[in-house]
Amino acid sequence: MVEPDNIQTGDPIFYDDPWQYYNAMLDDISAARKSISIETYKFGSGNIGERFRNVLTSKAREGITVKILIDSWGAQVSRSFFKELEAQGGEVRFFMKIKFFWDFFTKNHCRNHRKLLLVDDHISYIGSANIAGHSLNWCESMLRIEDTDLNKQFRRIFEQDFEMYNRYTFKKPALTRLIRSDQYEIIRDVPSITRQKIKKRYETLIKGARQRVVIETPYFLPGFLLRKAMSDAVKRGVDVTVIIPENSDVHMVDLLRGRYLGMLHKHGVKFRFFLPHNLHAKVLLVDNETFSIGSANFDFRSFRYLHEIVLIGKDERIIQQLRDHINYCLQNSAPFDYEEWLKRSFVQRFVEWLYLPFRHLL
Repeated sequence: MVEPDNIQTGDPIFYDDPWQYYNAMLDDISAARKSISIETYKFGSGNIGERFRNVLTSKAREGITVKILIDSWGAQVSRSFFKELEAQGGEVRFFMKIKFFWDFFTKNHCRNHRKLLLVDDHISYIGSANIAGHSLNWCESMLRIEDTDLNKQFRRIFEQDFEMYNRYTFKKPALTRLIRSDQYEIIRDVPSITRQKIKKRYETLIKGARQRVVIETPYFLPGFLLRKAMSDAVKRGVDVTVIIPENSDVHMVDLLRGRYLGMLHKHGVKFRFFLPHNLHAKVLLVDNETFSIGSANFDFRSFRYLHEIVLIGKDERIIQQLRDHINYCLQNSAPFDYEEWLKRSFVQRFVEWLYLPFRHLL
C-alpha cells in the first residue's frame, strides 16, 4: 500500500489502505463539533462496524448531529444495531427497503452505492470503501479533502438522499445535474437506461486522452461505447491500461469479464491483474492531468442501476498521490496472457455465454 507521505496540513489525502482511512475517519469523527453524515452501501456488524457505531453514539450523546444512510440491500446490520445511537438522538435510515413490485427484481436492483463521510462543514471523504471488516486487506481508493464549498455541495447531495430514502420514483434531472466546486466536478448517477452521466463523462475523457489512460476497477464489464472509446484511443497512440483484481469478490463477474479481455487486448488495450489481494479501488486517471475517484465501477450495473457519485478534478496534489498508488499496483500485478486466454476451457466459454444476458445485473 502507498503511504501518504509529505502531505501538508489541510492538503487532500488519498488512502488505499483500509486501516489507514478507517483510523483517519474515526479520528475526524471523534473531533467533530457540529455534525457527522455517513452514506454507505454496506455497514458491517463486526469489529469495524462496532467501532464506528460506538464513536458515533458517543458523539450523539455530546449533542452532535449524527445521520447515517445505509442501503437496505447492502446492509449487514438491522436497526437494532443502532438502538443506543438513536436513543441519543442520532438518525439512521435504510435506503429503499426491498418491496414487492410487478417488476420486483429490476426495481429492487436500483441500489444506493454511494460512499460519503462528511464531518462538520469542511471535511469530506469520498471513494470506494464501505464500513465493514471483510475488506481490511483489500486495496481501496478513498480521498479525504478539507474544502468548505466542496463539503457544502456534498452535504446538499447527502440531505437529498437522506430525504428520499424511501422513494421509488424521483425526478432524475434534478438528481443528476452537474455540480462544480472551484476546480472540481461532482457527477452523480441515478438508475437510468439513458442518462448514465458518469459513463458518458468517462467516454468523453477517454476520447480526449492524448497520452495515457489508466482505469482501476474491481468489476470490468464495459458497454460498447466505452469499449469503442478505449479501442479508438489506442489507435491514436494512447496507452490504455486497465488494472483489475486477479480474483474479485464476485466470481461471476470474473468469469464474464473474460469475454471482453481478449477482444480488447487484440485492439491494444493492456490489462494487468493485481495479485496481493482484492483490488476494490475505483479510479480513472487521464494523461496524468485529470482524475476521477468515487463509488462507480466500470460495469453495466453500476452505470445503469445504481445511485453513484464521483469527484473529477485536476488537483496536482491528488494526481501525484494517485500516480504513486497506480505505480504500486502496477508493480504488484501480472500482465494478461492472451495465449492462455485462448486456451480457456469449453466450460468457461459456455459460462461466459450463459451469463452474458445478465451482465446488467452482475
